[in-house]
Amino acid sequence: MTPLLRIGTRRSRLALAQSGMMQRAIGRALGVAEADIEALVPLVEIVTTGDRIQDRRLLEVGGKALFTKEIEEALIDGRVDVAIHSMKDVPAEQPEGLAIAAVPEREDARDGFISEHFATFADLPQGARLGTASLRRQAQALALRPDLQIEMLRGNVDTRLKRLKDGDFDAILLACSGLNRLGFSEVIRERLSLDAFLPAPGQGALAIQTREGDADADWTRVLNHGLTSLAVAAERGAMTALEGSCRTAIGAYAAIEGDVLRLTTEMLSPDGSARWRRAGEISGFTPSSALDDARALGLRLGAEVQAEAGDQKIAL
Repeated sequence: MTPLLRIGTRRSRLALAQSGMMQRAIGRALGVAEADIEALVPLVEIVTTGDRIQDRRLLEVGGKALFTKEIEEALIDGRVDVAIHSMKDVPAEQPEGLAIAAVPEREDARDGFISEHFATFADLPQGARLGTASLRRQAQALALRPDLQIEMLRGNVDTRLKRLKDGDFDAILLACSGLNRLGFSEVIRERLSLDAFLPAPGQGALAIQTREGDADADWTRVLNHGLTSLAVAAERGAMTALEGSCRTAIGAYAAIEGDVLRLTTEMLSPDGSARWRRAGEISGFTPSSALDDARALGLRLGAEVQAEAGDQKIAL
């Protein structure tokens, strides 16, 4: 059988789980029989630079774009037709010729606290070792508990959980969404509050990326979840204003109730000693302007945070 669409994906267990979910959804949207989906909508595994480098923070080697660059090159070159990314890994600006064609319904956006011995983040003893490679999680944890010892933890989910079990850390922080998609939700001891641990922009959401000419295909409209797309547009607007990357500790989360979208965004110093935050809302969306209005809110609030932080911000 000649493939209808080839899906580019990272090779990690989580990426394959997420891409497998989207593979089935895309196949169904295209009207492909279940038995033929793997053949007609195949996954093409691509090892990214971010996957190969495991001993350093991403900020030291080029940022989170290292998780998307090789897959985007395959998309531009025509070696794949669709790319599936974790939205929080997608840089603010799209490469020329590519577009985010759909944003499926979001999973749990919260961070999860995982520990062999402690039930909650607050239970950690003085000077406990907390594992994370995220500058945002580091800063938020230290804002609450400056006594903690933050230690670098990279690798796939299995590797991180094994290191915790082996006693390398007293606790680690991981996204609830990834653990849920892998069937590991039982390891989560506490789902951290969205206020204290404001998520990364787009956390819990997936991005379905195509070439610009394919972005309006019928199947993309089937997979797009309007409310998630709206929330992510607001969060990514804030990310754009705050120059969000692995070099900056920023969070953003948009909640939608009825016709009101409320966005909270923040920037922190890496040691957690300073925290700048803004919140705002829009209401009464119209289909033609909703995404632009959401993004504009994010850009405005992000710019306000940036202005307040001024020269004090992010001393790495």
